[in-house]
Amino acid sequence: MRLVVTGREGQVVTSLSEVARAVTGVEVIAVGRPALDLARPETVFEALAAADPDIIVSAAAYTAVDQAEDEPDLAFTVNAVGAGKVAEAAARLGVPVIHLSTDYVFDGAKDGAYVETDATGPCNIYGASKLAGELAVAAANPRHLILRTAWAYSPFGRNFVKTMLRLASERDEIRVVADQWGNPTSALDIADAVVHAAAMLQGDNNFAACGVYHLAGSGETNWSGFARHILDTSRAFGGPYARVTDIATNDDATKAKRPGNSRLSSAKFTAIFGWTAPDWRQSTQAVVSRLLIGDEVNVDL
Repeated sequence: MRLVVTGREGQVVTSLSEVARAVTGVEVIAVGRPALDLARPETVFEALAAADPDIIVSAAAYTAVDQAEDEPDLAFTVNAVGAGKVAEAAARLGVPVIHLSTDYVFDGAKDGAYVETDATGPCNIYGASKLAGELAVAAANPRHLILRTAWAYSPFGRNFVKTMLRLASERDEIRVVADQWGNPTSALDIADAVVHAAAMLQGDNNFAACGVYHLAGSGETNWSGFARHILDTSRAFGGPYARVTDIATNDDATKAKRPGNSRLSSAKFTAIFGWTAPDWRQSTQAVVSRLLIGDEVNVDL
């Protein structure tokens, strides 16, 4: 199975390349700039056709949440028009598309975990552009999986885990928002789930369960709880540690509004694909241990 993934350096594409090496019969081909540039949608079809996919994974995106408030046109070109062109290319090539989306399609007002049938209502430009991308993907290719995930982190690229470890090496106290809740999700787990789902898609040309799914780490926390677990794990491995102080969203000025509740229920994905993400604490510990000592080691916290 040949998975062609948009983007070259993102957390998910890097994780997919690693996960696929341990799975017999799965090859990951990353296609990105300059050959494929979602800011130039006219480049999409030729680049993907040349890669000869069995399934296309639409992972590349504009992800600068605050910067998107100043660059709405670029955010929508990449996340909506570009994503639609990826799905259209997959349809023209006769293959399914797996598109990665976000918890930010919701406004965060719900009390409890969001399910796929809940009304969307983005509260920032980034979320609105990703929701527009979902609609474009669904319209362009009926053979689609749209996977909404949240709070992604990994040993690769820039993410919250790496930021906390860096800050802990520089200061004694870190102020972290405590009134935004969600599901920390390892990109390595996302990659494992994508490979699992892709195998089912490829093996069933009449697969009838296409549509939107939530795919997030098991369990929930707030940002400060996430930070504490990262740093407690780091200390257990002899890494940097700092005290975490809770603050409110209003005390953390950001250009883009964030949803107070980003919790996602992944029950539908589990029911259809028989795959459940590990507890977020377990996956976080694995990533922290890799970053600090280059191996995955379990410790009792």
